[in-house]
Amino acid sequence: MIIALAQISPVLGDVDKNVRLHAEIIERARKEKADLVVFPELSLTGYNLRDLAADVALAPEKDKRFREVLSLSRTTDLVVGFVEDNKTGLIYNAAAYLRGGRPLHLHRKVYLPTYGMFDEARFFAQGKDVLTFDSPFGRTGLMICREFLHLSAGYLLQAGGAGMIIVISAAPGRGSSQASAFDTSRMWELMGEALSFFSSAFVIYCNRAGYEDGMVFAGGSFIYGPTGRLVGKAAYAERDFLLVEVDPGEVRRARRTWPWARDDKPEVILQALQKVLSRHED
Repeated sequence: MIIALAQISPVLGDVDKNVRLHAEIIERARKEKADLVVFPELSLTGYNLRDLAADVALAPEKDKRFREVLSLSRTTDLVVGFVEDNKTGLIYNAAAYLRGGRPLHLHRKVYLPTYGMFDEARFFAQGKDVLTFDSPFGRTGLMICREFLHLSAGYLLQAGGAGMIIVISAAPGRGSSQASAFDTSRMWELMGEALSFFSSAFVIYCNRAGYEDGMVFAGGSFIYGPTGRLVGKAAYAERDFLLVEVDPGEVRRARRTWPWARDDKPEVILQALQKVLSRHED
């Protein structure tokens, strides 16, 4: 299986230009025989939208631009980020796994950072679920940026049997480091290494690059294998296109070696959480 990480810099608020950019990247990936192309968070719209968010929201079943992206998935599986306009009129920061010209799975961001430079909860409705789904490459899960830093979200995908965890991100870079472009890059890599090992799953993290409204994005996209081994990493800060060949069979081999999946007890966690919640209600 060949995975392409498209570490792009989308144009803020210009969906048409971003669709063309996606088409160019997907054509390049197709020529390289990629099976899956992963784009960053809000790849079709740009990140710092604020009041533009409603204007660039896409209804997947109606919008011709989204249908154009869907058509691009007929030859190569895609993961894209966009603002979803759903049937109730709410808008979400969303990720979609596209295959064969249709959405295979849609995930709405649950954890919306709203502090400092982040303002998401003012403009987006909150997602309610972190679920896995069947893809051609096994049980799969999606997360969006900040969710990756919540142990609970990663555990829900682990408990759901995910052998492939895909994270799309628009993470800015903060602080300087001799080892990387930014101090914050290590935070994402550490989570990728830990989650991949303890869930015995591939962790595929695609961050964006470039500048937007005074914010610099860190890049540094990566893939960790199910034994916690780094198998590919893109450049920090710069636009990049990373191709990585992986073996999905490695998930089964890792789970035969390490007992994390075998010995998991989600029912115990559920019971404990119910007790915690009942204490909070008291």
